[in-house]
Amino acid sequence: MKVSVDRELCYGSAECAHRAPAVFEFVDGFGVVRPGQDRTDDPGILEAAEKCPSQAILITDAPSSPGRP
Repeated sequence: MKVSVDRELCYGSAECAHRAPAVFEFVDGFGVVRPGQDRTDDPGILEAAEKCPSQAILITDAPSSPGRP
């Protein structure tokens, strides 16, 4: 899955970095995805997204295969 943080929504609670530290870090007062971790299956991502008080974590599935909707 692909993960990102919407900086317009994030207000810096650091819940993401607390719940999935291998994927997220706290930089300049905002949660960000660590370099190279934007595509991962880390189980903490779903919990981090669920518990994010500003709902700033965006999770999308991998693009579908050619020929599939």
